[in-house]
Amino acid sequence: QVQVVESGGGLVQPGGSLRLSCFISGSLFRFYVMGWYRQAPGKQRELVATITRGGDIYYADFVKGRFTMSRDNAWNTVDLQMHSLKPEDTAAYYCNADAGHGEEYWGKGTLVTVSS
Repeated sequence: QVQVVESGGGLVQPGGSLRLSCFISGSLFRFYVMGWYRQAPGKQRELVATITRGGDIYYADFVKGRFTMSRDNAWNTVDLQMHSLKPEDTAAYYCNADAGHGEEYWGKGTLVTVSS
């Protein structure tokens, strides 16, 4: 069973930074694409960023220039570095690993709160 575990959430002031990390058991090369999603209270889950097996990265418009996604194949982690955080970035952040053919895995999420 694949395990997906997020960490790094917390409370930060507007303009601050946080780094989220996602550990995925097994080889990252097993997965076609890995992504970070978020869900704010009362809203639907939305895509934040993805990275493909080949290393192509996609960012949602609302995080471009502020968030950076990266992966470490040796440590089986996929990270999300977040800068210039805004109150509207407050959400539970989830990591997803998609192996294709309907096989995908989700973590339980880590909460990010941006507030003064």
